[in-house]
Amino acid sequence: MKISARNQFEGTISNIVEGAVNGIVAIDFEGYAIKADITMESIKGLGLEVGKKAFAIVKASSVMFGAGNQPIKGISARNQLVGTVVSIKEGAVNGHVTLELADGNKVTGSITNEAIESLGLAEGETAVAIVKSTDVMVGVEE
Repeated sequence: MKISARNQFEGTISNIVEGAVNGIVAIDFEGYAIKADITMESIKGLGLEVGKKAFAIVKASSVMFGAGNQPIKGISARNQLVGTVVSIKEGAVNGHVTLELADGNKVTGSITNEAIESLGLAEGETAVAIVKSTDVMVGVEE
């Protein structure tokens, strides 16, 4: 599967909560879990079920960051991944920040240079990547 989204986490579906229109799919990988809020039509069309291999896919523009080494309390975003900043590439207005998770997976987000500075993000520092479940796509190999 080749796609343009930078963040692709391969794992196993650990839970599916079905709703009338949408469902929540939890994909576990290397000690982490990412939840995706997708349509029931997609869940059925992709043949998703507990135990099946799947990919959680997130565009860099959908990743937010927080400073620190703990998940942030009091926010609605379901996915929070703590890691170490391994790369910051600033452009004219926006930059790309990459965190390496404890398992070696990396997550990259695109945020403003102003946000990079105000959060104090720097290589070697710990930060939290935050992704809303509605911003996570699910993919499977056919």
